[in-house]
Amino acid sequence: MLRLASKRLLGLTSREIPSRPVQILPRLYHENVIDHYNNPRNVGSFDKNDPNVGTGLVGAPACGDVMKLQIKIDEESGKIVDACFKTFGCGSAIASSSVATEWVKGKSMDEVLTIKNTEIAKHLSLPPVKLHCSMLAEDAIKAAVKDMELKRAKLKGNSSADAANAPIEKAADA
Repeated sequence: MLRLASKRLLGLTSREIPSRPVQILPRLYHENVIDHYNNPRNVGSFDKNDPNVGTGLVGAPACGDVMKLQIKIDEESGKIVDACFKTFGCGSAIASSSVATEWVKGKSMDEVLTIKNTEIAKHLSLPPVKLHCSMLAEDAIKAAVKDMELKRAKLKGNSSADAANAPIEKAADA
């Protein structure tokens, strides 16, 4: 509207063609996104050096979102007893992180690997342009589980890096 008025003022438009007003529609987030954005659950961080804590750090270069999700495992039961996150990003990324931390609590590491980004996106009613936020949450869960598995393997003395390099070393010795 302002652009049209300034063009008319400068005489850059013909007065013969009537212009139509432009209707600007607001972009509205679903109430679940707004709830998790305004009242995020489990914001914070654990000590990453704790042997019972797995940390997943993922990012999306296209939009600049960065998500850190941490899980705390009970040694005896093997279940996730707590989870937290810190996310630098849009409201959809923060909401996806918040939902992910709620959903992983009380589950085993194998169970949380079944959480898919499509489930998070559906729960939050994310539009297609924001699906990458739910993908980040799924990737963060997987990264936290992988970190936890690597920590456990190192504690047992069988790190996956050592196991992967063992055949190469044997071949080099032959």
